[in-house]
Amino acid sequence: MSVIRVVLVDDQALFRAGIRMVVASQPDLEVVGEASDGAEAIGVVRETRPDVVLMDIRMPVMDGLTATAQLLDDPVFDGAPPRIVMLTTFDLDEAAARAIRQGASGFLLKDADPEFLLAAIRTVHSGSSVIAAAATRELFATFSAPEQKAVPAAFAELTDREREIFALAARGLSNAEIAQREFLSEATVKTHISRILAKLALRDRVQLVVFAFEHGLA
Repeated sequence: MSVIRVVLVDDQALFRAGIRMVVASQPDLEVVGEASDGAEAIGVVRETRPDVVLMDIRMPVMDGLTATAQLLDDPVFDGAPPRIVMLTTFDLDEAAARAIRQGASGFLLKDADPEFLLAAIRTVHSGSSVIAAAATRELFATFSAPEQKAVPAAFAELTDREREIFALAARGLSNAEIAQREFLSEATVKTHISRILAKLALRDRVQLVVFAFEHGLA
């Protein structure tokens, strides 16, 4: 069984201890490092090479936004940085929206149920759906720019089928949900999603949702 490696970043030691206990209780998850601020997180993530990072937004020394931006552009990861999930206290957090725009893979409320936290780690690692799709859409509906960007020429390169899949993925549907709706296999949906992301130069499904909102395609 493949184990998902996780790093926890939060300035509250007690909060980290609670998350560590929840994550460590699962046979397919392992906490491989912790940090109390963004600057420390960069060193820990470089050293441990985790699959998923749970990153608090507001911390001393260096905040989570700055650390996330640096990690996602860090050449040490050779274009394949870890998935970063932002931790926030606020349901509609403009800082979380900014972090996702710059490449974070989603956000979680700090008071989320343990079961939801575990599911979120697995979801972002698999890339088959978006964490809390409805909340993500609401976040971008709230904080999208008032003026939409022009749709890039690359979108015209999508086939009719890929545009259908794009529209469903932009609504936050998982591979399984899209497969059921479109009478396709999950493997076929996964292939379509991979091609869509490649054609639009998007990192993951969350970036697809961002793209849809910013260009009036949601």
